[in-house]
Amino acid sequence: RFIAKPCAINLGIQDSGPHRAQPNAVLEKVFTSITKSPDGKRLEGLSKQLDWDVRKVQRWFRQRRNQDKPTTLTKFCESMWRFTFYLSIFFYGIRFLWTAPWFWDTRQCWYNYPFQPLTPRLYYYYILELAFYWSLMFSQFTDIKRKDFLIMFVHHLATIGLITFSYMNNMVRVGTLVLCLHDASDFLLEAAKLANYAKYQRLCDAFFMLFGVVFIVTRLGIYPFWILNTTLFESWELIGPYPSWWLFNGLLITLQILHIIWSYLIIRTASKALVRGKVSKDDRSDVESSSEEEEVTPHGTKGVFSTSSNGSNRINGHVGSGQWTEE
Repeated sequence: RFIAKPCAINLGIQDSGPHRAQPNAVLEKVFTSITKSPDGKRLEGLSKQLDWDVRKVQRWFRQRRNQDKPTTLTKFCESMWRFTFYLSIFFYGIRFLWTAPWFWDTRQCWYNYPFQPLTPRLYYYYILELAFYWSLMFSQFTDIKRKDFLIMFVHHLATIGLITFSYMNNMVRVGTLVLCLHDASDFLLEAAKLANYAKYQRLCDAFFMLFGVVFIVTRLGIYPFWILNTTLFESWELIGPYPSWWLFNGLLITLQILHIIWSYLIIRTASKALVRGKVSKDDRSDVESSSEEEEVTPHGTKGVFSTSSNGSNRINGHVGSGQWTEE
């Protein structure tokens, strides 16, 4: 409210949404009680009832759907908040872990387990991360529903489960490594969104490509060969197959499966970008499902996070065409 909004206004982002549909009691009743996207037969019936052209009825429903969506200014403020949190917690984690012995030798995560002290800095790191992911879990149900809703829901459940479970079992040392590794790329994704909302398209594309590289290196390289290696093999060797070992590693492997899915989508986006000479969309997440037309940026390229008042439907995470939808 006091930082992000003034920044957005200074960047020329207006607090104005899409065109509002003209008041119409008949169409409003259909929209609220029957369907928000009427089929061709219903459109023709409404057209005859109102003596409107079919395209005019279609336009009304499109405008009515879009007017409920958040403005660019609102989305900029949300992304700036997430960017601030991810960046701050990442540097806090790096600063904390730099002096931690288990950051340099993962076997230290299991020496003298479970009798390892919980320091205040480690405690606050855990509590901040847990609170943030709970907020993301709750906000999923109040935000506009995205088509990667299920994947993100599973991700948040697994993350909250891991943070809570590792805290209760005093596996906080390896838990801090997992948290810091996941925060390494997320602030770059939010930075790409901020650049897009401000219409800095080249900067947006650069941030997205950097995000893709960091994401793949951390989630497909460091995570399995550093984190999973210590939780699966080093822990087994040093303390044996304790009862919670199976659940703990099951949750970690669930996260790895999600990493593979997202990495595939990011690589697909990047490969299309290399062919076209531009990044067309983010296949990972954060695109809303109810839009119908695409918007081209002033530079003539479709941005990673291009926003428009309308677009074409797509599965958020799986794109079947070159079209880009509103976020």
